Amino acid sequence: MIELRTAVLLMAYGTPRTADEILPYYTDIRRGRPPTDEQLADLVRRYDAIGGISPLTERTEAQREALQRALDAQAPGQFYVTLGLKHAAPMIETAVAELAAAGFTRIVGLVLAPHYSSYSIGQYMDRVRAAASPHGISLTAIESWATEPAFVEFLAADLRRRLAPMPSNTKVLFTAHSLPQRIIDDGDPYPDELRATAVAVAEAAGLGAWSRWAIAWQSAGRTPEPWIGPDILAVLRELGASENADGVLVSACGFVADHLEVLYDLDIEAKHLADELGLAFDRTRCVNADPAVMAALAARVIGAVAG
Repeated sequence: MIELRTAVLLMAYGTPRTADEILPYYTDIRRGRPPTDEQLADLVRRYDAIGGISPLTERTEAQREALQRALDAQAPGQFYVTLGLKHAAPMIETAVAELAAAGFTRIVGLVLAPHYSSYSIGQYMDRVRAAASPHGISLTAIESWATEPAFVEFLAADLRRRLAPMPSNTKVLFTAHSLPQRIIDDGDPYPDELRATAVAVAEAAGLGAWSRWAIAWQSAGRTPEPWIGPDILAVLRELGASENADGVLVSACGFVADHLEVLYDLDIEAKHLADELGLAFDRTRCVNADPAVMAALAARVIGAVAG
């Protein structure tokens, strides 16, 4: 029996909405340590390159609306979807407090990232639990949707379409946001999660041979410690130098909305390098508010409560 009006806390990273919010946003990412002038200028430069600010706020709200529509269609009147962000308003803790004030006693937590890691999904859920516990609110966590069939088919269909006009010797690279290597050394399943998506999409797209695709990482943090590799830019240089490929098609399956790491790190930085190396370059679309994927996530929410 589904509890009447279960709250769904849809979580995402967050982004500054205006140029004035970039500094406090960057400071929050750095756990309260303000960036240097050089670091701030570099981030502003990257935002300027994609139009001044990221479209992630609008994309995330559109995903919330799409999930609400899908839940209303599948379980009318049973669910209320609200946003909780990691580094921007409305923060996760604020969202939980508002749900408590409205009388909700159960939350389904869903992060707009398909691959589980204790460093990402785990941190989101820990914050929800900490905020919900004093109010007696229970949490049902959906921690991974790496091989959700609708997600896999979305990526595979676009990959097939974009691969058709590319050179015959095109390498497909599946990418996700890099994490500090120490997280992986402690046994975190994140790389296995990404590989599960890559294997499923490659099979659905008919890529076949391992030589047709590989995994790369991107957007590593600017910190002294090592991050997971190989970085996509290093892979591009290797492909260019070895002449093992004439083109590269990136499936950024770790990202489900258009934002800085896609629009700048891939569409500008990686493409510029590929052009310099003489490699044809393209990338698959992000999910954004795709109705089929949102409907599948809605079904997961319903199943998590009913089960």
